[in-house]
Amino acid sequence: MSRLLLAFSIIFSSGIVLADPTKPNVVFILADDLRADAIGALGNDVVQTPNIDHLASNAFVFKNAYCFGSNSPAVCQPSRNMILSGNSYFRWKGERNAPSAGPSFPRSMARAGYDTFQVSKRGNIAVELQKQFQSSHYLNDDKERTSGTPGKKLVDLALDWLENRKGNDRPYFMYLAFEAPHDPRIAAENFRKRYTGKKIPLPANYLPVHPFDNGEMTIRDEKLAPWPRTKTEINRHLLDYYSVITGLDAQIGRLTDELKTRGEYDRTIFVLSSDHGLAIGSHGLMGKQSLYDHSMKSPLFFTGPGISKGTSDALVYLFDIFPTVVELVGGSTPSQIDGRSLVPIIQDSNKVVRDDLFLAYRDVQRAIIADGFKLIQYPKINRTQLFDLVHDPDELNDLSANKNQSMRIESMMKLLEKRQHDFDDEAPLRSANPASDVFAPPVQNKS
Repeated sequence: MSRLLLAFSIIFSSGIVLADPTKPNVVFILADDLRADAIGALGNDVVQTPNIDHLASNAFVFKNAYCFGSNSPAVCQPSRNMILSGNSYFRWKGERNAPSAGPSFPRSMARAGYDTFQVSKRGNIAVELQKQFQSSHYLNDDKERTSGTPGKKLVDLALDWLENRKGNDRPYFMYLAFEAPHDPRIAAENFRKRYTGKKIPLPANYLPVHPFDNGEMTIRDEKLAPWPRTKTEINRHLLDYYSVITGLDAQIGRLTDELKTRGEYDRTIFVLSSDHGLAIGSHGLMGKQSLYDHSMKSPLFFTGPGISKGTSDALVYLFDIFPTVVELVGGSTPSQIDGRSLVPIIQDSNKVVRDDLFLAYRDVQRAIIADGFKLIQYPKINRTQLFDLVHDPDELNDLSANKNQSMRIESMMKLLEKRQHDFDDEAPLRSANPASDVFAPPVQNKS
C-alpha cells in the first residue's frame, strides 16, 4: 500500500473527515448568567444589544431552551460540562466533570474536519473536555469582570487566533465562553450612561423574600443583596446587569465586524446562548440555584447559511446544541448522548424532539415540564409547586392546592419519577422527616 493510500486509510478508520473549505465556519457564543429575557431582539425593551439583535434578526430562535440543572451551587460548571459532552451530569457517576473518554463537542467537530478553538473562564470549567480543543485559552475571571470592558480579552484572543491562521482554508469551530454578565458587574461609563434617565422595570415576579426555604437560600449568590430585596436595590443590580450586557454586546460586534472584513461572516453559522439564567429579584432570589424559568431558561438561537428565520416553542436542553451543530455541518454525533439534534425543528418549526423536560438541582429540587405545566418538587421539605406556564409564565400562581389539579399533580409526579429513572437519578422525591420550610433571613450587620 502506498503512503498516500495508507494515510487515507488511517483517516477514514479513525472517523475523521477531510477538511472541506466549502463547509461553514461555526462560532458558538456562550454568555455567563444571561437571562432568556435580557436581549433586545428577544423581547426586552430596555436592554441595548444592537449587535446581538442583528444576529438574531434572521435567526431561528428557541423560546424554551433550558439548562438541565446542576449538582453544584456553581451552576455554570455542570452546565458547560453538559453542553460540551451532550450528556446530563447524572451520567458522570458523581464525578465533578464529564470524563475525557466520553463523547465531546470539540472531538466531534474535529472529526468533521474543523479546526477547533476555545476561550473560557478559568474558574468552574469543563477541564477535560476543553483540553480536546486544538487551541485552548483561559480568562482570569474576576480581572475581566472588573475591567470595565466585559468580553474584550476573550475577543482579543479570538481575533489573534483568526489572524494567525491566515491562509488556512479549513473551516473552524470557535467556542467562545464569555465571563459576563456574571458578577461582579462593572461596565465602563460609556455603557452605563446609555441607561441614564431610563426607567428599568422590576421583574414581573419580583418579591422582597422568597416565600419558603428552597434548600439554597443563603449561598454566595443570595448574599449579593440584603433581605428583604428592596426595589431600589434590585434596580441598582439591573442597571449594572444591563450595562455589562451592553458592554458584552459591543465586543460581540467587534468579532462580527472582523468576520465581515475577512469575508467570512456570510459563511459562518452563529449560535448564541448562555449557561443558564439568573434571578436578580425574581421570586425574592438573586442567583440561579432554583428551577424557576428565570434561572434555568437561556436564550438560544442559530443563524447562518442554510438556517431560515423562525421560532419554536419546543422544549429543548442546552446539551442539544452539540448534536445540532454537528448535524448542521454534516458530521457524525455519538449515539450515546442525552442531547438530541434540533435540526428537524429548524427545518420545520412545528416539530418537537421531546414531549417533556426533567430538571434537577442538587438533592433539594426536582421539576418536570409537560403539557404547558411545570411541577417543582422540594424533597427535603415535602413541598410541591404547580404552575401553568402558558397563562402564568412568571410562575406567580401556585396551583398545587387547587383540588381541580390533583389528577394532574399525580400524573406529573409519576412522569417525574419515570424521568428520574431514565436519567439515573436516584434521589428521593420525599422525606420521611421533612425539614421546616420556613425561611428566616440571616440577621444582617447594618453598621
